Amino acid sequence: MDRLVFTSNATIREQSTARQVLVNDLSNVSTLGFKSSYDVALQSIKVSGAGFDTRFQAQTVSRDVIRMDPGSVMATGRPMDVAMSGTTVLTVQAPNGDLAFTRRGDLKVNIQGQLENGSGHLVLGEGGPIAIPPGLMVSINPDGSIFARDPAVVGPAADVLIDRLRLRDVTGVSLGRRADGLYKVSEKPDGTDLALNDQLPQVIPQALEGSNVSAIEAMTRLIDHSRSFETQIRIIKEMKGLDESGSSMMKAA
Repeated sequence: MDRLVFTSNATIREQSTARQVLVNDLSNVSTLGFKSSYDVALQSIKVSGAGFDTRFQAQTVSRDVIRMDPGSVMATGRPMDVAMSGTTVLTVQAPNGDLAFTRRGDLKVNIQGQLENGSGHLVLGEGGPIAIPPGLMVSINPDGSIFARDPAVVGPAADVLIDRLRLRDVTGVSLGRRADGLYKVSEKPDGTDLALNDQLPQVIPQALEGSNVSAIEAMTRLIDHSRSFETQIRIIKEMKGLDESGSSMMKAA
């Protein structure tokens, strides 16, 4: 009887991690470029110590690998918006100065004249942070090339190449999530860059990528967790009733 109570309590405790992951996914359904990562499952482990050899409890097994499933692409018509195509990631500068990766492409020029995305992370070119001269109209090509034009010039004017987005293709590469929410190469030190491969990274100009989290799927899984929680509580209550009935039977008449 006590083993069943401990097993139910362990299941409730271990499933809390999976519920936190689902809640986090639901909170990021509308976050641009968000990628879900955590996979959480339960496995039975044998508990050693005093008691029968058949004592098993649930334990959480988790894996934090970024799922590169694409989100919905939304056309914005804004010249500085880019959506990452395929398995392309954008290289940015993390708050601590490390090199990191993201899929968020709502770009803008900050007050220092540098290019950053909507999260405030500086966007990197091949030579470092990208500086945009003031007063110029900026456009971005599918290969990541950034061109600018002076709107004050009358008549046709040639676009000037300013820099190129440092894009990387992560086909066959495992990415993990950093503490600041950006991506890094799994099992490598923070700030590790990726080498260019045969796959040419591309972006979709004047568009943004939404989250790859399915709200319906996440809500369904959350309902399953809620029902499992109710079942475990019901088991504990039933065991309490059985224990009280057994104690009353053992009382002296």
